[in-house]
Amino acid sequence: MNNRIEQMLPSASMTLMARAKEMQKKDPTVIGLAGGEPDFATPDRVSMAAIRSLVEGDTHYAVGPGLPELRAAICKKLRGDNGIFCDENRILVTPGGKNAIYLAVHAVLNEGDEVIILDPSWVSYEPIVQSAGGNTVRVKLDYRENYRITAEKLEQAYTEKTRMLIINYPNNPTGRILHEDEAKVLENFLLSHPNVYLLSDEVYEALVYDGSRSVSMGSFESIADRVITVNGLSKSCAMTGWRIGYMAANKEVFSIAFKLYGHSLSCMSAFIQKGAVEAFKCEEETGAMLEVYDRRRQMFVGELNTIPGVSGVLPEGAFYAWVFFDINGMSSSEMCEYLMEKAGVVGMPGSAYGEDSVCCMRFSFANATRDLEIAAERIKKALLELQEGN
Repeated sequence: MNNRIEQMLPSASMTLMARAKEMQKKDPTVIGLAGGEPDFATPDRVSMAAIRSLVEGDTHYAVGPGLPELRAAICKKLRGDNGIFCDENRILVTPGGKNAIYLAVHAVLNEGDEVIILDPSWVSYEPIVQSAGGNTVRVKLDYRENYRITAEKLEQAYTEKTRMLIINYPNNPTGRILHEDEAKVLENFLLSHPNVYLLSDEVYEALVYDGSRSVSMGSFESIADRVITVNGLSKSCAMTGWRIGYMAANKEVFSIAFKLYGHSLSCMSAFIQKGAVEAFKCEEETGAMLEVYDRRRQMFVGELNTIPGVSGVLPEGAFYAWVFFDINGMSSSEMCEYLMEKAGVVGMPGSAYGEDSVCCMRFSFANATRDLEIAAERIKKALLELQEGN
């Protein structure tokens, strides 16, 4: 057996999503808020483009890093939306953003190299690093400081073995975006350590509220050659099942990643890529989704904030509510179990993301508005009963 894989922990989000489905078989009223699954349908124009391509016979190998027209659309998007100027020959289309991260990490790391990860962090970064033979150095950002990145914490984590820093903004699970002052901290860190790559996971980049913008590190000319930008269409266009992601990197990283891609994946389906081209023309549809998410985040977080001992800050981006609990000294895992049992609401414990200094949970509001209203009511009822019982 492969020791590295055998020792990995399973994906906590996938585990709890599966658990919610099992619970729903016995009780259909159980509400699953653990996964990041948009409840919208993929825009019609995207589906129809893929269907046309399928009917026209685009069912054979589409050898290469991605269809030229799709890579051109990605380049145009990166330039216009993110200020990232890259060559189409440095764009690799992948089956989801997760695979792009996997390929990028494996392209850069050698055995024993270190990767800095900022906690709270997405559950799959560390296993992906481990699969490449790397070691993670986890930097605990402070919830009392709103999880701000500081130069001091980065420098404390750096060693001569550091080869990569992974960031994720808008952030899963906290919903924070990357602000200009923190982006400058990251730029200075990379300038001080020219042997380090920055992997910027921006899969929630289109989901930002209140007219704000999350900074893309690839837009900094001084470090652009060492920034690997990862994005995808799963979250922004409700295309999770389509598995369309991409990475933009320098020529060296791209070449090595593409070599591994060729031996492991061969290529992406042509008809899926044809649909993805249309997704970059869906500003109206994605804007409508964002408006609904905005209303949901305000309603859901607002309702939870009426509960004694519960507090949540409105997320700046993504579609997750990061909620803190100060009730009976319970841990996040205990709170997660309690709400599943007593409220029939499945969320994610903060401990799954490396936040063990405080009791907090992540709830997805990419769910039907009525389900979120019911979930908030049930959580409130269950927590009031818990506190009254003591």
